[in-house]
Amino acid sequence: DSPSAALSPFAATRRIGHPYQNRTPPKRKKPRTSFSRVQVCELEKRFHRQKYLASAERATLAKALKMTDAQVKTWFQNRRTKWSRRQTAEEREAERQHANRLMLQLQQEALQKSLNQPLPQDPLCMHNSSLYALQNLQPWAEDNKVTSVSGVASVV
Repeated sequence: DSPSAALSPFAATRRIGHPYQNRTPPKRKKPRTSFSRVQVCELEKRFHRQKYLASAERATLAKALKMTDAQVKTWFQNRRTKWSRRQTAEEREAERQHANRLMLQLQQEALQKSLNQPLPQDPLCMHNSSLYALQNLQPWAEDNKVTSVSGVASVV
């Protein structure tokens, strides 16, 4: 006996090679269960009326559809998840559309307010007729042309 073997209790059970090599092989995955159209139709009808089933209701439905209790339970869980995801996406879209409508409304109100309110008078412009005319000029009115004659601006 060597002194190092006595100090290390793990020395005797030490594995050689990769740690996963000595494990038991993984269990085979169960193949995906496919349901008949009649079964899916009945499950969907029931889900439309009732999102959750009590164990007795689940057992009765499973027996009527020739399915196991676990299959019905799993189908309802998956269907609720799908339904919940869709509800969330629809709510987000509705909120986004509402926000867009609100933003457009606020922009229109701001534009109307700016068009209806006279511009604040700049004291410098009030004492200079050319600057006063330029300040009150509306650039979006195409038929207004400013001409200046001897320092006095007029709209033609």
